[in-house]
Amino acid sequence: MHIQNLKAAYHTLGCKLNFAETSAIGRLLAERGVTRAARGDAPDIIVINTCSVTETADKKGRQLIRRLASRYPEATVVVTGCYAQLKPEEVASIEGVDIVLGANDKLKTAEYVERWFAEHKPEMDVTPMKDMQDFMPSCEKGDRTRYFLKVQDGCDYFCTYCTIPFARGRSRSGTIDQITEMARKAADEGAKEIVITGVNIGDFGKNTGESFFDLIKELDKIEGIARYRISSIEPNLLTEEIINWVAKESRAFMPHFHIPLQAGSDAVLKKMNRHYDSALFASRIKLIRELIPDAFIGVDVIAGARGETPEEWERGKSFIEGLDITRLHIFPYSERPGTAALKLGDSVAPAERHRRVGVLTGISDFKLDAFMRSHIGKEVEVLWEHPAKGGETMHGFTRNYLRVTAPLQKELINTLSRVRITGIAPDEPDSIAGEVISIR
Repeated sequence: MHIQNLKAAYHTLGCKLNFAETSAIGRLLAERGVTRAARGDAPDIIVINTCSVTETADKKGRQLIRRLASRYPEATVVVTGCYAQLKPEEVASIEGVDIVLGANDKLKTAEYVERWFAEHKPEMDVTPMKDMQDFMPSCEKGDRTRYFLKVQDGCDYFCTYCTIPFARGRSRSGTIDQITEMARKAADEGAKEIVITGVNIGDFGKNTGESFFDLIKELDKIEGIARYRISSIEPNLLTEEIINWVAKESRAFMPHFHIPLQAGSDAVLKKMNRHYDSALFASRIKLIRELIPDAFIGVDVIAGARGETPEEWERGKSFIEGLDITRLHIFPYSERPGTAALKLGDSVAPAERHRRVGVLTGISDFKLDAFMRSHIGKEVEVLWEHPAKGGETMHGFTRNYLRVTAPLQKELINTLSRVRITGIAPDEPDSIAGEVISIR
């Protein structure tokens, strides 16, 4: 049976890189005649791109697979991503799953689907970590306005709590020529904003002899792209040179940084096998604030890591409170089988982890609210996103990544507008309200 004219539904869990890769899978299937299932349609194919960063992520993956396989028993179910890579037999044993593909093979999904419809034989194909050599760049937007440009995959850091190197393999990337060509194509398609994604993007070029700084300078030259955002980048790889360039020379890189801290205590950072200490992290934040005062700075933190004593927790909390950042992205520590962290001292009780999440959430809410309120009355530039179906409002993001809502004007989608911030949005969490002044 040929797959042309079949309908596919796509479901993604986890990071921005996963969303970019799901969009790439959708494009590759579309090239073979597969259309995206509309809401309410019964899909012929279901692609589930999973995450495995925590035990909760694994659980969400299992629940989603079971729910979709049960709801659409006639559909061909493909499961890929990090959960499929790390626990392929467990995934394959879930009733209704037909194809299980590891992280290295997810962009070959269309080939496996064609073979399934020809032979109807279940497949499980997972490349061992040591054999993951391939890199497939992608630049996709799916049903979004912003494009997500995959420039790097894998990680060589082996932080003690993390399974990602086992799920995605060693650090590898495309060449600058490959990546910039994809960005040019996105510009030709009307892209205004590109988010640079990967697992450890600052490590770009390890296998090509190039560097992340070389890459972003070349991307900045591409006409038509008004905005670039750097997704999560390690503090030791976010060099002073990069910060200075974004602040003083870049044409299109936005005043927006997402920097994983994970712990504010040097003792815990050492246990985690992180590649920096709190002094380096604080120096990066200080330099950003000196050069780009209105920059949005998001910071990842793990609450209740194994071996984090009450004293280390208090020291880390005080450090975080003192950082001039915009918001925290908080993750309760999750025990991951096979990680070195299991040997690092006592586990923090789940109730205490939950309490620490609450404390950090309070700190984050306070910082974000103050940052949003500091923009009331200001005029800002907003790129408007595609609205939710049937909605009467639209949202977009400022250059420094504040989410702005306004009454829907469909003609403004994927355009840049001058907007006056009028206050905190009453019905939208973590959003500010704006009124359009002029269109660029």
